[in-house]
Amino acid sequence: MPALQLLIVLLALWLTGCASLPSEVQRPVSQALAQSEDTRLGRSIAEHIARTGQRHASGFRLLGATEAAYTSRLSLIDAADRTLDLQYYAILADPSTGQLLQRLREAAARGVRVRILLDDFNTTGANAQVLRLAFVPNIEVRLYNPLPGSRRSLAGRLLGSLGNIEQAQRRMHNKVFIADNQVGITGGRNLGDAYFGQGQESNFIDMDVLAAGRIVRAMSASFDAYWNNELAYPVQSLLSPDELDALKKPDDPLDRPDPDPGASPLDLSPARLTWAPALLLVDKADKIASEQEGQADTVVDGLLRLMATTREDLFIVSPYFVPGEAMMEVFAQLRRAGVRVRVLTNSLAATDAPLAHVGYARYRKRLLDMGVELYEMRAELGGGDSVLTAGSASMARVAQRGSESSSPRQPGAGGSVGASRASLHAKTLVLDHSLLVVGSMNLDLRSQLQNSEIALLIRSGTLARQAEDMAKPVLEQDAYRMGLEDGQLVWHAPDGPPIRTRFEPDAGLGMQWLLKLIGPLAPDEML
Repeated sequence: MPALQLLIVLLALWLTGCASLPSEVQRPVSQALAQSEDTRLGRSIAEHIARTGQRHASGFRLLGATEAAYTSRLSLIDAADRTLDLQYYAILADPSTGQLLQRLREAAARGVRVRILLDDFNTTGANAQVLRLAFVPNIEVRLYNPLPGSRRSLAGRLLGSLGNIEQAQRRMHNKVFIADNQVGITGGRNLGDAYFGQGQESNFIDMDVLAAGRIVRAMSASFDAYWNNELAYPVQSLLSPDELDALKKPDDPLDRPDPDPGASPLDLSPARLTWAPALLLVDKADKIASEQEGQADTVVDGLLRLMATTREDLFIVSPYFVPGEAMMEVFAQLRRAGVRVRVLTNSLAATDAPLAHVGYARYRKRLLDMGVELYEMRAELGGGDSVLTAGSASMARVAQRGSESSSPRQPGAGGSVGASRASLHAKTLVLDHSLLVVGSMNLDLRSQLQNSEIALLIRSGTLARQAEDMAKPVLEQDAYRMGLEDGQLVWHAPDGPPIRTRFEPDAGLGMQWLLKLIGPLAPDEML
């Protein structure tokens, strides 16, 4: 064995042997606010339902545009009287997050109880500074499925987890933001500049939904199940303020948050919502425990059964799309029944997870053969501001890969990046123009088998059509329509001639050759 390889192996074994999680951990049990009707949000919703005689006790608003997505969260913080519950895969240390965290501190100072549940994977380096909130009065922070080892770098954490790499691969991917158990937000966005159109190098097209009323109780119940689970570790059991100080850098972006945005706060009036019946799908809190592998009835399993009921039209938006054989059979059944099936995903040049594209590419010709319509979003946007004007996107200028994938997928290399490049991150389904699904899940085997996810199902033709309208500029101006000619792939650009090539358009050749070499070795569920 070469000396360098031996050194790496010995280092990995040493890190594995030294790193461990605490065994005696105190996790005080707490619950969502039980009596929330006497809060400002609760009174406003109750009065609207009583005045209008709403048949449905849940109201919704889609949050596609970046400004609405960001100010909605600020507005919920400011409107909360008693509790704020946040659950995220990633809270990144950057100026926009700094403003949100400052508002959370102010809420805690006025007596609001704040609970933050964060997946542990991204809490290294500068991002570890977010954990300082755990030492602020009235704020509790817990880390889900923590990895042992140093927080100085992600590479070091992964080395420290080599003894249990299977568990390290399993991540809590849920995303909820709840005020007073009355109004909440769920969807695809994490907290960070790239999700709100403020990234200097990278941003994402994304989608959230703001929910109010009865359905929020189900969102809070899901939060409580994760918060009180044995996989949730209070930050204080894992590191101290002194350890955080040792990681702090002089240019910490949380020390220079964006100034208070000049945009008007989001109008949380119930009259501005679309009221409709809804259902929440959420994975069990212990899904990502390794001994739970193979359990049925996950969020993606439920969506597969739901998709099979489509009668006329199924529209899917999934940034990482690795269908697997069960989903392929659903598509085949739908196509035999004459159902139109459309899928919008990332091109290789646009994705921040190149290996996920390898998994998708394995199914591409089969999907096209059965009549599934495939669209791949381009990295270079042709639609300009039209996408933002239509309210469909959390994008501005996009480039660099690697803010988030559905789990520990690694950033890509190769291919040039520039300030006008974009990456799809929204996760939505529309069935028969009448049922809308918005959630944290990707339609891939990682979301189905390894990560925990959440999804909101809303029976509303109005919202379903809004979601389709939001995606329309991307389909028409910013995506390749895929085709087959004599068994070969063809990329149909909206503003140019068809592209016929053995390689993926706009992506670097080095990356493509690398993926061709390593792609066949990786199973679908690991992509």
